[in-house]
Amino acid sequence: MWYYEKKLQYPVRVSTCNPRLAKFLIEQYGGADGELAAALRYLNQRYTIPDKVVGLLNDIGTEEFAHLEMIATMVYKLTKDASPEQLRDAGLGDHYADHDRALFYHNAAGVPFTATYIQAKGDPIADLYEDIAAEEKARATYQWIIDMSDDPDLNDALKFLREREIVHSQRFREAVEILKEDRGKKKYF
Repeated sequence: MWYYEKKLQYPVRVSTCNPRLAKFLIEQYGGADGELAAALRYLNQRYTIPDKVVGLLNDIGTEEFAHLEMIATMVYKLTKDASPEQLRDAGLGDHYADHDRALFYHNAAGVPFTATYIQAKGDPIADLYEDIAAEEKARATYQWIIDMSDDPDLNDALKFLREREIVHSQRFREAVEILKEDRGKKKYF
């Protein structure tokens, strides 16, 4: 089922050590609207969605894991040369005390990841609207991080991720229309 190509979905380059930017990126690693939550949400929802669109959730869910890998790489590259003092000054002192430079699933404020981030109602239309909202929130977060970054190399990869969120939102919108049409025909509901 899985074929893992040992390279990132899109190249990640970082110009300088920047632990403050890494702190912000951790939001997309373990935050409510981050890549882990999205991957788990979609791969969970696929079990209660009509066959007509189940492949979409599977495809996007697995792609979100590739995005998670990119975020982890960004955080690693932004912090690998940082001193403990630089990490503390960037607001990562608590993280460093608990995990050194290891990634841990929490948001930018240090709140640990929780399964409550993974929404699943069991109604395909409701779940897809939740998915659209999640993609739009992730898109907005990527834009805000880009706005705070002065690293053109990193911003290139962040723009790639932001654009993928837009594509995912569009695909979910198309799936809603397909299922609404079928609902009218009482095909799945």
